[in-house]
Amino acid sequence: MKIYIDTLGCMKNFNDSEMAAGILEEAGFVVCERPEHADALMVNTCGFIDDAKKESISRIFELAEIKGKRPLIVSGCLSQRYIKELFREMPEVDLFLGVNEYGRLPEILKDFSEKRERDASFRDQRVENTYDGFENARKRKLPENTYSASLKIAEGCNNRCAYCVIPKIRGPFRSREEEDILAEAGELSARGVKELILIAQDVSAYGMDIYGEYRLAALLRKLCKIEGIRWIRLMYCYEDRITDELIDTIASEPKICKYIDIPIQHASDAILKAMRRRSSRAGIEDTLRRLRERVPGIHIRTTLITGFPGETAEDFAELLDFVKKERFERLGVFAYSREEGTEAASMKKQLRSDVKERRKDRIMREQAEISLSRNREKIGKILDVLVEERDSDAPGLFEGGRELKTYIGRSEYDAPEIDGSVIFTSERELGPGDFVRVRIDDAFDYDLTGRELSEKDGFR
Repeated sequence: MKIYIDTLGCMKNFNDSEMAAGILEEAGFVVCERPEHADALMVNTCGFIDDAKKESISRIFELAEIKGKRPLIVSGCLSQRYIKELFREMPEVDLFLGVNEYGRLPEILKDFSEKRERDASFRDQRVENTYDGFENARKRKLPENTYSASLKIAEGCNNRCAYCVIPKIRGPFRSREEEDILAEAGELSARGVKELILIAQDVSAYGMDIYGEYRLAALLRKLCKIEGIRWIRLMYCYEDRITDELIDTIASEPKICKYIDIPIQHASDAILKAMRRRSSRAGIEDTLRRLRERVPGIHIRTTLITGFPGETAEDFAELLDFVKKERFERLGVFAYSREEGTEAASMKKQLRSDVKERRKDRIMREQAEISLSRNREKIGKILDVLVEERDSDAPGLFEGGRELKTYIGRSEYDAPEIDGSVIFTSERELGPGDFVRVRIDDAFDYDLTGRELSEKDGFR
């Protein structure tokens, strides 16, 4: 049986889909790239905020229109969160799975095949609130020629922020055994992966539940010893758990990208308290100061929420002032999404959608100017760039009778899919996963342009 898997949402969802694909192939199934070639269709959904839910529902109906007699499976966060409603409202879907049941897919698909042969009906819902370990994590099927891969080091969350449903969807925080993480990292390196992206709901909490102490710094030092790995990137670190040991490790280990993702969410102490965040503005500013002082050149990515219940004009002004003061290299903003089942959903003083969106847009306008200014600081500098693809739409360029090819890549300061790119020219034929040195010639709001340094520049 051939199965097509479509994935929506965050990097953690893509990691889950790769694991599901590996489990299926180990059991003798074939994972195909196009839905028209498949005997079964599956979509791994996101259910975090309204926009993600709408995208997931739209994609489910798109696949439902072309499914014919083939089974349609819906998995992931949307299933886990809304199983009863979806089962009732979407008769087109044959099976709903949650976020922890991919190990059962071969058995379920075999059951479907047997029932189909008998012309028996098949429709089921199997979402359970059981949270398994990581026994299937190393069975992932990666796309061919993968040079960058996520590495899940923990699952679930204990933070209980007032606006967030993740703990209800993915369960309590649970770290993965260090030995298993290192083993998978070694296997990924052997398969050609050069960039490891560490992911979890809260990477900085790694180890506390099973070792009784924060062990992220120690894990990073061991990962840095794996041959073949060039970059190690940190995503989703909580500010109050960024220890001096972690900062020193980032500063001292050349393989660790001078880049860190810290979801701060707000800067007003009143709103942070209402959000059930453990941080204060003073604490956040102290952490940012320590990072910038001890890791020169570090790029900090953060996310913010505008329009949280009770956010006053003064609270928003404080947030905007914070953004102007800190001048984050990378920043994203979400307008608050009122999610049922969360503490914030029942709070008084809910703001109108237009107010939330207007405040989001105001911060993004400010950030665009900051980002452009930050990028212009890189003009004339030389960056190591990871090649991702050739820009086939770029016009032909020639220099001294030689053709210059245009490529798109990333620096250590850019995470895939969410940050900017480095667009550069080169005389050479390059492939995805190659590392080159690029001198930056120009800068825009989010992207940089330049050219690869060559022998005549004194490099090769």
